[in-house]
Amino acid sequence: MARQIRYFFSLHSPWTYLGNSYFHEIAHRHGCVIDYRPLPLRSLFDETGGLPLPRRHPVRQRYRLMDLQRWRERRGLKLVLQPRFFPFDPSLADRMTIALLLEGCDPSAFIGDVMAGVWAREEDMREPAALSAAAQRAGFSGEALLEQAQNPQVLARYEATLAEAIEAGVFGAPSYVLDGEVFWGQDRLELLDSALASGRAPFRPDGAV
Repeated sequence: MARQIRYFFSLHSPWTYLGNSYFHEIAHRHGCVIDYRPLPLRSLFDETGGLPLPRRHPVRQRYRLMDLQRWRERRGLKLVLQPRFFPFDPSLADRMTIALLLEGCDPSAFIGDVMAGVWAREEDMREPAALSAAAQRAGFSGEALLEQAQNPQVLARYEATLAEAIEAGVFGAPSYVLDGEVFWGQDRLELLDSALASGRAPFRPDGAV
């Protein structure tokens, strides 16, 4: 039976963007099923003690810009450090992703295009027209997805993801949860790859095996 990785992510996170392609490569190489969980990151910060970027100390903000450059080089991706339309509210894009999932569709092309729109092309991904175009490029009907994103079932699932993330021990994005073990941040992807390759038992906070 294929192993499953719960993928908690935010479409406006540069770290999600930087790790997204590599994460999919790892999951596919190990034959894993990806359980996509787009989440309201700001609400997660509020619940778990995180700070949104504008409220972080300038020292932390400067370090973030340096680290983005290091990982941009490491992952070989185009990334604009301070894109024109950031920060932005990703909730509509998140709900479109959930609509795809409820239809049994693979959302990977859509989420990849949305994040590239923010971080590589500097598009305003708050705009329904931009999101519709991203859906079209991914092979879906943009108009239909925009309509489905307003479905109460979609909204309920989006809101439920916050509690599910906290219960899983997630406090930031991206987070990858394998057998209950949380790997937070795209800089933990090599560790996720190693855990999958070794088949080891998951680590626990109390050190129990």
